[in-house]
Amino acid sequence: MLITSKGQITIPKKYREELGLLPHTHIEFECIGDELHIKKAKQIVQGKRMVETMTGKSTVSMSTDEIMKLMRGE
Repeated sequence: MLITSKGQITIPKKYREELGLLPHTHIEFECIGDELHIKKAKQIVQGKRMVETMTGKSTVSMSTDEIMKLMRGE
């Protein structure tokens, strides 16, 4: 197996199927000695990553309360 010039690898189909790794599945890496372990990210990690990605991205000049009222249709 080779690493591309962009640092990418292809996970063989049998391992993707065995672990249920579908496109856009979040994974984690862990380095143990000279080995790299890949595992499916837990839901908590995925949610945390989503919140971190969204933090500070709002361009709306409304308060949280105003946004919640709008979402609730109040």
